[in-house]
Amino acid sequence: MARKLRGFERVLDAPALFAVAYGEIASSLYIALGIVAAQALGLTPLVLLLTGVLFFVVSLSYAEGTAALPETGGAATFVRRAFNDLAGFITGWVLFLDFLIVMALSALFAPHYLAATISAPTLREAPWDAVIGCALIVAITAVRLARRTRAHLGSLAIAVLDLVVQGLLVVLGAAFLLSPDVLGEGLSLASEQDWSDLAYALPLAMLAFTGLETVSNLAEETREPGRALPRSLFSAIGLVVVVTVLIAAIGMSAYPASDGETALGEEWLEAPLVGIVAAFDGSLPSVLVDVLRLAVGISGVLILVAAATTSVSGITRLTHSLAEHGSLPREFARLERRALVSSEALLIAAGLAIGLIVLTEVVAGGDPTFLASLYSFGVLIAFTAAQLAVIRLRGSERDLVRPFRARPSVSIRGVPVPLPALVGAPLTAAVWVLAMVTHEGARYAGPMWLAAGLVVFVLVRRSQEHGLLEHVEPVAELPPGADFGRILVPMKVGDIGEEMVATAIALAKERGAEIDAITVVRVPRRYALEGELPPHIAARVDASLEEARALGEDHGVEVRTGVVRARSIGYAIVDEARERGADVIVLGSSPRWRRQSRFFSPTVDFVLRRAPCEVLVVAFPDGVFEE
Repeated sequence: MARKLRGFERVLDAPALFAVAYGEIASSLYIALGIVAAQALGLTPLVLLLTGVLFFVVSLSYAEGTAALPETGGAATFVRRAFNDLAGFITGWVLFLDFLIVMALSALFAPHYLAATISAPTLREAPWDAVIGCALIVAITAVRLARRTRAHLGSLAIAVLDLVVQGLLVVLGAAFLLSPDVLGEGLSLASEQDWSDLAYALPLAMLAFTGLETVSNLAEETREPGRALPRSLFSAIGLVVVVTVLIAAIGMSAYPASDGETALGEEWLEAPLVGIVAAFDGSLPSVLVDVLRLAVGISGVLILVAAATTSVSGITRLTHSLAEHGSLPREFARLERRALVSSEALLIAAGLAIGLIVLTEVVAGGDPTFLASLYSFGVLIAFTAAQLAVIRLRGSERDLVRPFRARPSVSIRGVPVPLPALVGAPLTAAVWVLAMVTHEGARYAGPMWLAAGLVVFVLVRRSQEHGLLEHVEPVAELPPGADFGRILVPMKVGDIGEEMVATAIALAKERGAEIDAITVVRVPRRYALEGELPPHIAARVDASLEEARALGEDHGVEVRTGVVRARSIGYAIVDEARERGADVIVLGSSPRWRRQSRFFSPTVDFVLRRAPCEVLVVAFPDGVFEE
């Protein structure tokens, strides 16, 4: 059956996916550069390079897992498949926290770039940055609740703008700011710096490359995911790593470490790219510096808003996947006409993200390092679990179709195991240990979040009478009965029409709904729209409607019937549904259309696109009711 309330449609091609991936990953630079520089100082470019290489290694496993299992849920999906539902939930739950953190940080940093755009330094001060950040989350949520948005629309333009702006910073920075001597001096520990600072900085640097999960959660909406996902991921990640390291080198050349500090991580902590632009004063004409500051400010605001928006999409798709498999309440798996995803998930995500902003202001004194350290707790668990899942699936499901394979592979007991995962999993686990040792946010807040999630998981499983390790398959459910008060059946004369009435009667009995069965007679333009039908047509129509009423009486359901004359059958069905206040339209589709490279007839396709309510379409197999 097909319904007008569509699920996740495969609309993303490789360019659109690249735009989403590049925009999501590159947005991290606007947030993370200052946070990492405050700890790594002159070693910032090296730390970001090492983290970027590790991120690329992890992405190989993500590409294999997502291409083989192109569903919503990201790493939680193939971890669940490889191990069990509890492992999948733990992975998804910590990723839920990471999405919230990216959403909160994006909203919190956006006012600092907005301040550069409109020359309003007050916006960079507390509490106005937090107030604007919270308002931004409210606005994004309100838009998502009001209407469904396409993740890829506008992403390409924002990604291109961001690439141009960052490319301009690289070119001008290399010409006027980059200093190999300063960078060389920074490749050793500063006078006020020790190895513990470097150990502290490595987990923080994971924030510099977000977005892998967001892209993976779009697998179910990607055309040819086996090809488009790896191609888009690797091209976006490779480009972002290069640009990030170059801009970090320029930033540390402009603001070298002194007395254990750098202005990039102090004065410009929450707008590091604006700080790099400010370093051009005296090297470039003031007009050009102002234009560049405006470009960076606009680009920063747009890409951070886009990052917050796509984080909302990632959260809701992740909760949808977890709820489908019995790990969260079923309400989160429901698809809605306006927002597509669950409105409850949207509201909860917005509330928690706002809570993180408030917590950062009240508890951490506005220091975003707290959220960055908490981010490393979740993302490193997910990265490690994802790579272990890919290794396990190589052995447990050898026949699984893998459009993309992480290479090279090594044979272990006859199983070709991906070398990137074998190397990457221990490395991400080691960085996670560093985060737990050096970061209070990861050490205390992370386990508290995980414990809360396990309580939720146990309660949901008990309420649904499922075991904790039981694998729960998603169950396709129709919307609640309240949405099916009136059913419209546009009947065809003959067997298909009778089958449609039978389907409507079954729904009506289940939902307590009423049925309107109509026959639409198309009148050519050369004839008057009103008037009597030819006797042979009238007889067939009357017989068909009488059969519908009799079928309803046999099952205790009243079927009201009528004849509608119209120039266009599709327009007539849509108009009748609107006038009668129908909640669902039941249509039948002959198999002959599928042999003509289109699944539905033009009439059915028109109704699916224009109907004011839900549409159920029964597509009969070949050989049934041939016309």
